[in-house]
Amino acid sequence: MNKTLAFIAAAALALPLSALAQASSTTEKAAAKAKPAAKAASKDKVVHVKGKQHLKASAVKAVEETTPVADDAVLTDNDIEVAKRVFTGKIQCELGADVTVTADDAKPGFFTVSTKGAKYRMHPVESRTGAIRLEDSRAGAMWLQLGNKSMLMNQKQGVRMADECQAAAQVAFAEEMKKNPPKALFEGADAPKK
Repeated sequence: MNKTLAFIAAAALALPLSALAQASSTTEKAAAKAKPAAKAASKDKVVHVKGKQHLKASAVKAVEETTPVADDAVLTDNDIEVAKRVFTGKIQCELGADVTVTADDAKPGFFTVSTKGAKYRMHPVESRTGAIRLEDSRAGAMWLQLGNKSMLMNQKQGVRMADECQAAAQVAFAEEMKKNPPKALFEGADAPKK
């Protein structure tokens, strides 16, 4: 009976040790596999977003690529009228850059504005100056269309992505401005009386 009791005690002690050895072996294998992944992850840039978790750039990119752009902006009739005046197509800019503006046939008033790897979903936003202004508020991008030129800006990054962009109608408008320049602000004002 003592031999049986000793055998049971030895088995009871050996069982957790063998399980521990097997777990240790599995852990070592997992650690060996994780080392290359950890090295690759350490090369990945960390994105710091104010008030949010710090995420790896690859994770942010993956989420952005799979998340559809929200079309929650409600456009007014005035916005739709402004959208009709937006120049579309491939528009040449300074320094060999170009911007492509494409109207969304399925959702009138919305546009896809793209340049060198950047792509924005934009819609008209009221402008007090009379300029045509398209915005992607989520990305912080803005397309500003004036009579003689347009520009693409990313306000979040604080950069002008493309400048001096001109569609055919804007080139003609710029030429007309050269031939018939607008009056200066005080041109033709009465001279002060003495």
